[in-house]
Amino acid sequence: MDVIDLGMRAFLINRILWMALVLVGLSLITFFLAFVVPADPARYFAGPHATNAQVEALKRQFGLDRPPYEQYLLYVWRLFHGDLGLALHTRSPVLEDLAVRVPATMELAIVSIIIGTFVGVFVGVISAIKKDTVIDVIARVFSLGGVALPGFFLALIMQYIFYSQLSWFPAGGRIDTDIPLQQITGLNLLDSLLTLNLPAFLSSLQHVVLPALCLSYISLATIARVTRSSMLEVLSQDYIKAARSKGLSNFVVIYKHALRNALIPTSTVIGLTFGNILGGAVLIEFVFRWPGLGMYVTDSFLTVDFAAIMGTTLLIVLIYLIVNLCVDVLYSVIDPRVNVMQK
Repeated sequence: MDVIDLGMRAFLINRILWMALVLVGLSLITFFLAFVVPADPARYFAGPHATNAQVEALKRQFGLDRPPYEQYLLYVWRLFHGDLGLALHTRSPVLEDLAVRVPATMELAIVSIIIGTFVGVFVGVISAIKKDTVIDVIARVFSLGGVALPGFFLALIMQYIFYSQLSWFPAGGRIDTDIPLQQITGLNLLDSLLTLNLPAFLSSLQHVVLPALCLSYISLATIARVTRSSMLEVLSQDYIKAARSKGLSNFVVIYKHALRNALIPTSTVIGLTFGNILGGAVLIEFVFRWPGLGMYVTDSFLTVDFAAIMGTTLLIVLIYLIVNLCVDVLYSVIDPRVNVMQK
């Protein structure tokens, strides 16, 4: 047990060091790419009627008149002290902006990945069991649609059908403005449950359905395809044939013996698709006016707000790296034969 604990500790330390290296490299690339863009953040911040002297004064105030390498070193120094800079389009610290908007995006991403995982695994298993049948063809076409359809296009179609035509769901937002909700975690669904606020829970659930379905369709398509391939490979193994020969029911063979081993590659895809969901949420949030990181980074790009863009990028990558670290650790839970320390 001590050897396993030491090995796991060494694995975690190694991965954390690599995560830090990735973040430093990403910050370096993102920071210097900002200087390729022919834009002047100080000019935007000062306003269209500001004089050249006022713009130059702002550049000196924010250090924008310094050479790029000095600005980067100053940015890293502030980053280690928990300062992501000032967002010019909101006139507030980037860290405060992210603290307000991250819960909204995380709630949308979590609901989406839950839907995508359960539906994707189910579709993949059914497709593998019914290989080369009509059900298998329908499942593969369904999965292909999730890969081929642009997320924003699907969002507009669902908005038109379920809001404009059927009026089943709202067009956007997180909760009805006339319903009060005490904020605890920033996750509306969870906060409404913790405070036993049923109207807020129902309103939040109604608002999250359409954007979550749009995002989950992108992820479940990939999960379904990987699950199908993995299940077909596992079902051809000798131990599955031996289990069938013992007279075990088809349900036990598939869901107790085959599915557990088939979920190992699927769990990797789930971690990767979670990162894709965070990236794809930008356009989905814009369409549904979801007040999360997507709306924030869209406004940041439109206003050439480099500090906000870099802060959001680093945060999304950090979440992505943490999720994939958790997936690697879960390997040993799904299959004890897998040694994460060797990965």
